[in-house]
Amino acid sequence: MERELSLDIDYHDKKHDAGKSRMDLLPFAALFEVGKVLEYGCRKYAEDSWQTVPDARKRYTSALLRHLSAMQEGESHDAESGFLHAAHVACNALFILWLVLRGK
Repeated sequence: MERELSLDIDYHDKKHDAGKSRMDLLPFAALFEVGKVLEYGCRKYAEDSWQTVPDARKRYTSALLRHLSAMQEGESHDAESGFLHAAHVACNALFILWLVLRGK
């Protein structure tokens, strides 16, 4: 005997997204700037090579602090890449976060 599918459920105006990340809150203009830094890194090194750098947390923290220091000195853009130091800071912070989340 076949079971009959009931279509009496009211899905109108419902979205079951409680507890899910609010990705709409991300500052996409800033993320695009980080994307530019990542693309530059792909050309300079290799795609995703940042994930296998020895002593990565120490080195990315150092890079983050160098860019932050340059910003504190009034420099807005990195001389080598031409991108905002703030974008480099954010990129390095994301690398560090990725490493922390993986227990590295």
